[in-house]
Amino acid sequence: MSSRTRDLPALLDTLATILGDRWTRAESELLQHGRGETHLAAAPPDVVVYPESTDEVSAIVRACAEHDAPVIAYGAGSSLEGHVAALEGGVTVDLSRMNRILRTSVEDMDVTVQAGVTRLQLTKALAGTGATFFVDPGADATIGGMTATGASGTTSVRYGTMRENVLGLTVVMADGSVVRTGGRARKSSAGYDLTRLMVGSEGTLGVITEVTLRLHPVPDAIAAAVCAFASIDDAVHAVVALLQCGVPLARIELLDAMTVRAVNQLSGLGYPECPMVFLELHAYSAAAIAEQLEAVHEIIAHHAGRVHDSATTEDARTRLWEARHKVYYAGLAMRPGFRAWTTDVCVPVSHLAAVIRETRADIEALGIVAPLVGHVGDGNFHLLMLVDPNDESTVAVARDANDRLVARAIACGGTCTGEHGVGVGKMGSLAKEHGDLLPAMRAIKRALDPSNLMNPGKVVAFSP
Repeated sequence: MSSRTRDLPALLDTLATILGDRWTRAESELLQHGRGETHLAAAPPDVVVYPESTDEVSAIVRACAEHDAPVIAYGAGSSLEGHVAALEGGVTVDLSRMNRILRTSVEDMDVTVQAGVTRLQLTKALAGTGATFFVDPGADATIGGMTATGASGTTSVRYGTMRENVLGLTVVMADGSVVRTGGRARKSSAGYDLTRLMVGSEGTLGVITEVTLRLHPVPDAIAAAVCAFASIDDAVHAVVALLQCGVPLARIELLDAMTVRAVNQLSGLGYPECPMVFLELHAYSAAAIAEQLEAVHEIIAHHAGRVHDSATTEDARTRLWEARHKVYYAGLAMRPGFRAWTTDVCVPVSHLAAVIRETRADIEALGIVAPLVGHVGDGNFHLLMLVDPNDESTVAVARDANDRLVARAIACGGTCTGEHGVGVGKMGSLAKEHGDLLPAMRAIKRALDPSNLMNPGKVVAFSP
């Protein structure tokens, strides 16, 4: 029981009145909701609740405020920096049953969904409309979770991150009040931009219950290509050249040789075990796609690479992208029983090759097995450092490697995290990057959550 929950039985009675039997204290459920996909230790809540509407979330948060119980919002549990850990106990609000698509307007190219709608659920619902949602973090995360962590992914080079694709939000604040930010207009200069404040706030300022998203037209022609290179430098320089030449790349993913070897071992794909770049092109005619593919071949060849394979049909493209989509599980399979310390940084693209090269040399010198994958079009890359959670010495080595990676990124004008967020795992890194801004961040947190009930112990720390 959390020391902050002054009267847990009374809180449970109130929650039962609000939700009926849609809450649980089963040990397995508590443990699952206190971990996420992280190397960090689990921190289970006192209770997990399953609301089905914004009004129910509001009532839950009001009850928690009355009983001094922390509130942790939970989507699909795919976060990587301890965002869902209930560090001080309290109530985990599982939004998975809030999974309705509330409104779709193809004419305006926008959609409003409840926070528990998943990425794949949304894209499937939009099939046949001529519109789609392109932000793809890899996992089938919930839209609420993607908004709360400021997610991006494989398509951000063309279609942007959640920050560019969220138009408005419904948020339950720390006192249980409900606010609606933004709207459906494509621009506004009306007051403070509270939508962008909530995007990436990781549940520390409020619980996001509804999201209005920007949609994009489905391209008439799509092509994918897998390109092989002799070195990471060649691969990154080729991507930079493609961007500088104006080739309209929709996805750009880099896998280093170790990562390609891992996916080959898992899936028997037979890719050459060298640095590889996966590309996707979107256009509105087959002729335009053919022209773009020709430019890709020329530029790749100029940078000592070759197009290993390409595809224009949906089934063939899916097969080509299989390697990228299985990176996480392929990495885990390299060390059965280990957990992945998955970290990311983002740097200016001009520094990307050097930072990757230095990072690879560092982790190899330490003897760490760590597949590397990156959204190289925007300078973001990830390491899956495999650690034995029962061996503190290996965890400590990985921690030092992560600290040096962050220092490397910040030194060249980059950031400690491009898309994973801060959570609890990168609070120290945030201080190194934005130490002068932490007082302002704490002031915002204190103003909106004076009792520090909303996902406490994440992003910025303060005493209520």
